[in-house]
Amino acid sequence: MILVTGGTGLVGAHLLLKLAQEETELRATFRPESNLARVKKLFITQHPKGESLFDNIAWVEADLNDIPKLEKALKGVSRVYHCAALISFDPRDFWELKRVNVRGTANLVNLCIACGIEKLCYVSSIAALSNNTAEEQITEETESQGASNVYGLSKYLAELEVWRGAQEGVPVVVVNPGVIIGTGFWEQGSGSLFKLGAKGLKFYPPGGTGFVTVKDVVDVMVGLMNSRITGERYILVERNLTYKDFFHYLAEGFNLKKPRKELKNWQLEMLWRLDWLRSVLGSKGRKLTRDGVKSLQSPVYYSNDKIKNALSYQFETIPEAISRCCQAYIEDTGFNS
Repeated sequence: MILVTGGTGLVGAHLLLKLAQEETELRATFRPESNLARVKKLFITQHPKGESLFDNIAWVEADLNDIPKLEKALKGVSRVYHCAALISFDPRDFWELKRVNVRGTANLVNLCIACGIEKLCYVSSIAALSNNTAEEQITEETESQGASNVYGLSKYLAELEVWRGAQEGVPVVVVNPGVIIGTGFWEQGSGSLFKLGAKGLKFYPPGGTGFVTVKDVVDVMVGLMNSRITGERYILVERNLTYKDFFHYLAEGFNLKKPRKELKNWQLEMLWRLDWLRSVLGSKGRKLTRDGVKSLQSPVYYSNDKIKNALSYQFETIPEAISRCCQAYIEDTGFNS
């Protein structure tokens, strides 16, 4: 049996859909506030037998820090895909990020050791690798200069727990995806970028980062788990894009005018300070932080050579994926430019 943690997230849901088509016995964790209906809708829209595939999954309510329930979820499991995580870039959420992403991963790793799990795949992030903004591409061997934000730091610390598990006998593989492009989850992650792009933008930040499709992330994860590879990490990006190019692709997908004005560094510095003031005076969380601004000011480049060589893998092209996601967003939301 295979266990997928975080089965109601973007990666977890798409992973379950792929695994379910292989007639694999599946179990997936969810929390009480999770949106199972959204996952079922994804299955139905993406596969003609989606409803029956969804119904064949054994859903288990289990928080990463509820050890008895997590232990129950692992009973009879041979392989684990660890996709569950809290995503936040607000510094005020750091302790909650540590509780969920770090302590929760430590709990899962400990149980994997105790249960003799055959293999564990952990979904990390390029945010955990480095805040290096040099023009040299970041590889899996690049010496870390520290995570670029609190989310990245929590994923880096969680990785350390996974590598500890590897030292204690659990075969592991780690993937570090870039910004993941996929359908069905428009309120979180990269989905919020499509929601933003649909409003029409006049400005774009000067930086850039790596992008990858959720299909590629899922396919690589399954490929690695089905291989003899262990004790390795892989950066997953199809290409590095400037934010200018990314938002131009979004504008094309929504048939809107492309943003023409680059935000200046002084404007970004002013915006994060105004956002901080807004959060202090109100009750809403941060949308733009000082660390976030640093990541927007300069492009960062990532290499995908290692995974392409390991699996002879060919990625989907990001421009085409953005176009498909824009069309899916239009169909799901009724957006009309």
